[in-house]
Amino acid sequence: MAFVPVEPIGSESEDFLDDGKRERNAAFIQEKVTELESRREEVKSGWGADYIKRVHEKGKWTAWERLDALRDTDAPIHTLGTFANWGVEFGQEERSLKSPGAGVVCAITRVQERWVVVIANDNTVASGSWWPGTPEKIERAQQIGISLKIPVIYLVDCSGLFLPEQARSFPGKTGAGHIFKKNSELSDAGVPQIAGVFGDCIAGGGYMPIISDRVYMTEQAYMVIAGAALIQGAKSQELTSLDIGGPDVHVDTSGCADARVPDDKACIEAIREEISKTASSGAPFRRGSEDSAEPSFPPTELDFLFPPDHRMAYDTRQVLARLVDRSLFWEVLPNRGKEIVCGVGRVGGLWTGFVGNVQGTVPHPKKTGALRPGGILYKEGIAKMSAFARSCNDDGIPLIWLQDIGGFDIGTEAEAEGLLGYGSSLIYANSTQSSPMFTVLLRKASGAGYYAMAGLPYDPIVQLATPFSRLAVMEGRTLATAAWSTRLNDEFEPVSEDPEEIKRIKEGMKEVEERIETDMDPYAGASQQDIDEIISPSELRGWLQCLVEAAWQGQGGRRMKNPRIWSLHDLSILGTPQS
Repeated sequence: MAFVPVEPIGSESEDFLDDGKRERNAAFIQEKVTELESRREEVKSGWGADYIKRVHEKGKWTAWERLDALRDTDAPIHTLGTFANWGVEFGQEERSLKSPGAGVVCAITRVQERWVVVIANDNTVASGSWWPGTPEKIERAQQIGISLKIPVIYLVDCSGLFLPEQARSFPGKTGAGHIFKKNSELSDAGVPQIAGVFGDCIAGGGYMPIISDRVYMTEQAYMVIAGAALIQGAKSQELTSLDIGGPDVHVDTSGCADARVPDDKACIEAIREEISKTASSGAPFRRGSEDSAEPSFPPTELDFLFPPDHRMAYDTRQVLARLVDRSLFWEVLPNRGKEIVCGVGRVGGLWTGFVGNVQGTVPHPKKTGALRPGGILYKEGIAKMSAFARSCNDDGIPLIWLQDIGGFDIGTEAEAEGLLGYGSSLIYANSTQSSPMFTVLLRKASGAGYYAMAGLPYDPIVQLATPFSRLAVMEGRTLATAAWSTRLNDEFEPVSEDPEEIKRIKEGMKEVEERIETDMDPYAGASQQDIDEIISPSELRGWLQCLVEAAWQGQGGRRMKNPRIWSLHDLSILGTPQS
């Protein structure tokens, strides 16, 4: 395998964190992680024990039980969109209802040694109905399958739209009908789709599995455009839904399904057998002689590396040292744009590009001895990221963006240097990327910096966040000051002689600041699906192993150079200062 000049990075945590800082950081993050785990369990329980009992009384498994039986033994389940609709209540007559996880479980897991996307209706939540937000969550999971070219599995148990809220999930551009367009795009892209139908499969729920390459039905499952109740009302016929669209009809007569199986267990086994027939993973070939190896420093230490105050610095390279195999990393263009670190390491034995924001202060490139704040985008760093991203794309290397960004530099110097133009170049590079990109919001994700570093509007395949990430145009205090600027003096104090007026201005600023702080909460972003999943820092290494291997799994879908002919080598040589 071609030489890639990786070098050890990072150090023992005792070398850069004293006991006091470690304990402070750990207490802060542990509180956030405990809350995260509690909320995950709340979503996972669906509508609760009584509804789980009802599913079991019908002789069926829950979505989570099906997913657990489907995956390989001990394979991780990386859920997507866990907090879709978090905190949202839907009115129905005299009571309000919640739809935990938007009533559908989406995940990436491993089946028959292949990474797959699984989409499973949560049959404990209104019989697997589609709520506002459910179509978008399903479509997002389907798009991940398209982008990574990995199989998509549907575990269907869906009674169609949740009708009291149909106006919010039926007609729009990404409404329920768009799911079927994604089915078609997956088929057009040659991505295997396999469906198991386990129970109710009404209206749109009936359409979803049909375009799949294989469709299995259990003996108590049915697929119908309209259920028995509707037909009885419209046509005065005494029928059951099984009579109308059970396996007798769709396996033996219509051909809309391929095979019938007795129960959930048999259906899951059949799906696993189908996955074994799909193309095997290309990841072992791309590893070459290199096996997966753990970092030299435990990824669990990421749970105490980040300070409670988002304005305080930490060492980005220490984070990388806990993500890449053996803590070996090749930093590209280290002497330019020092507010940014770009480079390549292995994750699970597979080459991966990284871009991250350097925190604290960094040297000013034109003023000897001068420093300026890190976590900000300046001209050299932007140019470095653009060139690096283009090279990763040309070489076929997956690229991970580790965001902790306060935004672009501002002021006369920034405008004179043409940051708008350089930023546009970076946005163009990300917008035209064909190699897989993944984005992680480590902490701050602010302003146009969030866009420029491959935020969700630039189609990373997955966007993750920590439970203490902050996603907004600007910080609450800054925004409050801007909103009330016409009433403030140069010291940002209220301009008034009236004590009551001063009080009103300060209260108004406080209200804006608090509202923005609430909006920045990652659960707010995840609820409206601006974040794919919230994870603890120590879970990041496992997530990256999954995503990177899934990115290398498909074969023939994109250019994948061997390292001997990487553009990155040319970029590195040209960026090395001459002696």
